[in-house]
Amino acid sequence: MDEIEEIKKKMMKELMDKMETEKNFPDGPVNVGADNFSMFISKYPNVVVDCWAEWCGPCKMVSPVIEALSKDYKGKIAFGKMNTDENQRLAMQFGITAIPTMLVFKDGKMIDNIVGAMPKEILEKRLMKVFGVM
Repeated sequence: MDEIEEIKKKMMKELMDKMETEKNFPDGPVNVGADNFSMFISKYPNVVVDCWAEWCGPCKMVSPVIEALSKDYKGKIAFGKMNTDENQRLAMQFGITAIPTMLVFKDGKMIDNIVGAMPKEILEKRLMKVFGVM
């Protein structure tokens, strides 16, 4: 019975750790800019930053997709939104020449960027390929 108790304890700890991690993740996309960008991408292991502008039609199409994915992957991927008109230096730093662009970070390092509007299913598949199955 000691072995079963150890397995139960281990599983309970893993469940509690997962719940704690999910609790600390944002409930939806976080507005990021020059003042909090570095902190945001380093705080979470998997991060996607949606780079957009108010006047951009395709960006408006992607916005509900990002919102939905942020809820579907809470605790696994943190999503941010960066207005490129308000954060032109950051946009230049990451070589953003077209929007929408999603910057993809793993452990604080940019590992991919995804340019253009796409349906949720396609973006989700791309993120799963980049981050691995979650």
